[in-house]
Amino acid sequence: MMEELTKVSFTNLEKVIYPGLGLKKSRIIEYYIRIAPRMLDFIKNRAIVMNRYPNGIDKDGFYEKDAPAGIPPWVETFNKYSEIAEREIKYIIANNLDTLIWMANLAAIEINITLSTIDNYETPDLVFFDIDPEPPCSFDNVIDIAFLLKEKLDEFNLRSFVKTSGKKGLHVVLPIIKSYNFKQTREFVHQFGKFLARESDIVVSEFRNSQDPGTVFIDYLQNTRGRTMIAPYSLRAQPDAPVSTPLEWTELKKGLRPEEFNIFTVLKRKNDPWERLLENRQSLEVE
Repeated sequence: MMEELTKVSFTNLEKVIYPGLGLKKSRIIEYYIRIAPRMLDFIKNRAIVMNRYPNGIDKDGFYEKDAPAGIPPWVETFNKYSEIAEREIKYIIANNLDTLIWMANLAAIEINITLSTIDNYETPDLVFFDIDPEPPCSFDNVIDIAFLLKEKLDEFNLRSFVKTSGKKGLHVVLPIIKSYNFKQTREFVHQFGKFLARESDIVVSEFRNSQDPGTVFIDYLQNTRGRTMIAPYSLRAQPDAPVSTPLEWTELKKGLRPEEFNIFTVLKRKNDPWERLLENRQSLEVE
């Protein structure tokens, strides 16, 4: 039946991708079809990096920046020179359901997106705070720090949006006007991290301390040209099939666990807290 609804030629639909749950590739494709209305507007016109697990999440996966050989002619791409690779990279652009399904068929479990769109690649339209704990810090500690960050952003009349990372942390995102470069947004996040480190004994704001036990790192380095963020509603290659899930701030409460938001539960959520995120672009000129 699926073959009649898409241009994609499916392969290995019976392949088990999440062995602990017995979830086959067909179930992964179904998830991305059903979540597409919430996901596509956000990932539109953004360079994509796929994290593929063709043999299941219990086997080694691989990141794929370059479009794989033999891609269908209807899959859009975007070429950008990489100073690190010293060559052009051909990125996938997923502006339609067929491309999203095609990536799912490649076992692209995790879909990562850039913080800028392809028409303004050097100019981010998202500011990204990655709040990442090191044990014994818990998700409750992460929630505390996220609210501390929100309180500070609120003081500057900056509207922030939150999602689970799908792993052990939280992502806080600001939609911004296209007037800044990555150096500026990276420094903006770094300064907020330094402030939070002064306010809380467990927060670290420098990469050299990011692995210190019992700390929460505010990772500003992802705000770098070409770096990516896991897309909202992307699956993660973790045993419980968690999803990086947009939340209302009111949903963040002590005792909440990120694994509660997964392939089984997210599709049942009535609201999309990030539905209007891109309509709320704001200036970073704080007074």
